[in-house]
Amino acid sequence: MLAHHPFAVAAQISRTTVLTYAVPVAELRALVPACLQLDTLDDTWGFVAVALVQTRQLRPKGMPAFLGQDFFLIGYRVFVRYTTAAGKRLRGLYILRSETDKRRMQWLGNLFTGYHYRTIDIVYQATANGLRFASEKARLRVQVELPAGGEAELPVGSPFESWAKARRFAGPLPFTFSVDEAGQQMIIVEGVREDWHPQSVRVLEAQVGLLDELGLPGTQLASAFTMTNIPYSWKKGRAEPLPA
Repeated sequence: MLAHHPFAVAAQISRTTVLTYAVPVAELRALVPACLQLDTLDDTWGFVAVALVQTRQLRPKGMPAFLGQDFFLIGYRVFVRYTTAAGKRLRGLYILRSETDKRRMQWLGNLFTGYHYRTIDIVYQATANGLRFASEKARLRVQVELPAGGEAELPVGSPFESWAKARRFAGPLPFTFSVDEAGQQMIIVEGVREDWHPQSVRVLEAQVGLLDELGLPGTQLASAFTMTNIPYSWKKGRAEPLPA
């Protein structure tokens, strides 16, 4: 099927800024298919990442870069684990929703993936010491400050003891998962990244409409980071029957 990621993809990520939220396991479990396990901290916290991604030259692998698509992406992802039919345990992300500023990317994304794309407005501003993102349609306002040197402090209330532990949930992970309910299949896509060096940032403002919509009262901002100029690619998706 087309929505099973029928070809490999390459892109350049100009910048990605990710806010990771800790959510009590009992609250988050209902958002993830039963065939996936939450990737947790101390069996207490699960994690949702809100990724604000400036993507350039997205195209089928092997095509010239100048034919690729440039767009802004907001991805909402849950950290999960999956055990394959062969018994291999994989760590990755389950996509709750994807938002883009280009209607063409919404159409293509929903044609070739199960990542639930929709089109939104997005305003992005970068200054010497910070970044701002806003979307009226997504009810999103995010402002972060880049540290002058060293690492930013973790957000108040974060369950992480240090940035070293927080980086385990700094994404992206090797795999993403989506479920084809009609065909009763798990779709597994493996990503290949280079030069992944997250820089911690201080969050000055964080309003995320989807999190409000989901109604997860125990949610805590756990960490935030940014990175620039990352080559990234995805292998062709593979499907396997869902476990009985």
